Amino acid sequence: MNEFSIICRILGSLYYRQPQDPLLVPLLTLIREGKLAEHWPLEQDELLARLQQSCDPQRLAADYNALFIGEECSVPPYRSAWIADSAEGEVREFLKLRGMPLSDTPADHFGTLLLAASWLEDQSQEDEFEAQIRLFDDYLLPWAGTFLGKVEAHATTPFYRTLAAISREAIQAMRDELEEEHEE
Repeated sequence: MNEFSIICRILGSLYYRQPQDPLLVPLLTLIREGKLAEHWPLEQDELLARLQQSCDPQRLAADYNALFIGEECSVPPYRSAWIADSAEGEVREFLKLRGMPLSDTPADHFGTLLLAASWLEDQSQEDEFEAQIRLFDDYLLPWAGTFLGKVEAHATTPFYRTLAAISREAIQAMRDELEEEHEE
């Protein structure tokens, strides 16, 4: 797994899974112990330190639920909530055509899209590069800035405000990397 895939998988998991999810325990432990920075390929040490300082699972669970869960959540994590005339089925079809296994949960979740970018990177077929560009340009970037801004504005914990800042920088860095590879 390369750096691009690692970033997408970590960020995608933190948005997609609730903090009390057993699959997140190892990642949250790495963050709490300050060990994520050792594996993080971007220069974001200050932000990672802030993330570590605010990694209290009890507070995270309440904040995550208020931000992303239910009809009354403050920041819907679905593309279809932010982009007019967008449909979850469009994203689902795009990912299915590339062979990505999908569950019954909506495919246009912010975390799912990041996990999909990791999956496409791990497939490392030549045509997947174009799919990654399309995923970023058509399905992630048009609403990511607004979504992350709302996360920063509505989060009650420094963890999710910091995660939004980390995500904003990381998504831009990954898109820049795709552009550089495209030009080569």
